[in-house]
Amino acid sequence: MSDKTQMNMLKRLLMRTQHKSRLVAALLALCIGTTLLLLSVMIWWNFRELLYGKNQNDTLGSTFLIIGKRVTEQNMGVANATVFQPADIDSLKQAPQVQDVGVISSNHFPVYAMMGGKLPLATDLPLESVPDNFLDKMPEEWKWEPGSRSLPIIVSSQFLDIYNYVFAPSQGLPQLSETSVKSIALNLKVGEGDHSEVFLAHVVGFSDRIGSVLAPQSFIDYGNKTYGKPGATTAPSQLILKAKDPSDTKFADYLQRRDYATNSQNLRWSKIRAIVEVVTSATGILALLLMGIGTLVFILFIELTIAHAQHSLTLLLQIGYSPHYLSKFMISRFLPMVFGTVIVSMIITIIAQATAATVVKSQGLVLPIMPGWPVWAALAVSTAVLATLVTRSISGAIKR
Repeated sequence: MSDKTQMNMLKRLLMRTQHKSRLVAALLALCIGTTLLLLSVMIWWNFRELLYGKNQNDTLGSTFLIIGKRVTEQNMGVANATVFQPADIDSLKQAPQVQDVGVISSNHFPVYAMMGGKLPLATDLPLESVPDNFLDKMPEEWKWEPGSRSLPIIVSSQFLDIYNYVFAPSQGLPQLSETSVKSIALNLKVGEGDHSEVFLAHVVGFSDRIGSVLAPQSFIDYGNKTYGKPGATTAPSQLILKAKDPSDTKFADYLQRRDYATNSQNLRWSKIRAIVEVVTSATGILALLLMGIGTLVFILFIELTIAHAQHSLTLLLQIGYSPHYLSKFMISRFLPMVFGTVIVSMIITIIAQATAATVVKSQGLVLPIMPGWPVWAALAVSTAVLATLVTRSISGAIKR
């Protein structure tokens, strides 16, 4: 008897059943459960990639936060109530997720900015400085030494947007590109009366991270020492933090407990992360439940099929077929069904990942086209578990 004829005979004897609807229901439940499990892992992994993956998504609001002590009715007007003491800074360095803390130094001396030509603007100008490692980008011209009349400054990108889209149209002034702004000279009068100096400031860069006008630390230190107002405190009122994961709820709770204020937009990911964790957890639990039900129904279908073929099995054993051989035959019939449902689930997940990458790309974000290793790991583990359960149930039923 040829192998093909032998397989056809075993199929007719052992695979007879009148409950194929149960098989379809079991496979459908397995497919849905596996798909939901992979999708929940994919959502979790994508969120982590958006926060701090290899393809850094700066538009998410980077891991740099500017904080200050919240102004309340109780501390309003109280001297030094909202400045940071050394103990505050030391405590922040030990806070959850905080990797580095930088002091934002501000000018305690008068600065008056004057722009001539077609832009006759003049205004008091607050200046700040931050440690160089907290800058978005380090311009080549970012240095200043006492005695130099040329002063490089970095301007917030928001300032340029406000000028171009709010101030310039209302005043009939020309709009400016970043390149044209860098070519404009700005006279800065530092100090008052006879005790003053004039510097020629020029914009060398723009910052999306810090919403003010920045000058080199050496210039701020020189101005505070030479032209600083008597009695002005040198303690900082703002700090800049580098946080590994600003969406961490423990980090957000730390800021809230100490009444530290920051741009709520910067912490929006803490709320989104909490929602993502709830959604992925609920989806994962539902997926495991459906997979469990599907696996149970599938195993019951297998045992029912074997029970219906009890007389045929007894005959086959009596004529010399071993239980191991018959188990291998049944496994070769049912296991491909499991693999088929898993493959369908993975195809759906790959399509979902590619769709998500395309959608977020239009928002200026970056996600990989293919699912990450956690998704493949979940696929491998779930497939191994399903294959083991099906194999053991068939072997056990044949032996019984």
